[in-house]
Amino acid sequence: MTSNFLFHRFAALAVFCILSACAVAPTPTDPAKPKTDVVQTSSQSVERLNTRTLGNNFRTVVTRVEPVAERICRERSPGLNCDFRIVVDDRENAPPNAFQTVDENGRPIIAFTLSLISVTRNQDELAFVMAHEAAHHIQGHLQQQQQNATLGALILGQLVSGAGVGTQRAAQRLGASLGVRSFSKDFELEADALGTRIAAAAGYDPVNGAAFFTRIPDPGNSFLGTHPANADRIATVQRVAASL
Repeated sequence: MTSNFLFHRFAALAVFCILSACAVAPTPTDPAKPKTDVVQTSSQSVERLNTRTLGNNFRTVVTRVEPVAERICRERSPGLNCDFRIVVDDRENAPPNAFQTVDENGRPIIAFTLSLISVTRNQDELAFVMAHEAAHHIQGHLQQQQQNATLGALILGQLVSGAGVGTQRAAQRLGASLGVRSFSKDFELEADALGTRIAAAAGYDPVNGAAFFTRIPDPGNSFLGTHPANADRIATVQRVAASL
């Protein structure tokens, strides 16, 4: 089990590097490959913790959640690469975000932007986000999204096979986008459910962690949206937590 953190600027957050040597986060081998984002926060003004507290929170959460996520990964998905790598995107203009992807060797990566870390209010919120992203990998959502994108591109591409090359390529791009979005809300709720179990197993309160959803834009139930309504996500966490 190893963790690698990325820091070039923001020297005040060097406390994160206590966990391991700093390293540059790898970029996906295919830039068009869909990734499963947890959620993007708004730029609304919130009371923020100081830098030292944020750093300590993040370090502690990684230390506690990562081994639990890896154990559950091995139990639920034998044969899957469960050696999670945790990275921090230190780009100054990167919006608050967290996502799961894999590197060229299939190693799972969970990435946080510094701006997302800065808007969390406690360790429970950080733990839930990390557990949610780990759940995406354990449940194979990234691979399923890629398959859906390929199928969508194939279907729409065939429907306009008699049209010009430009039209066919546009249809394939649209089909891929529709394919990615087709089950994305279900994937998010599934990751919320398993993420609740992971966070709780690591000793955190997932219900308190899900309070993070009360401070972000609500996607509602928009047509072809990628994320379910915040109320649905909170209800999922509460339901699963009550069963533990």
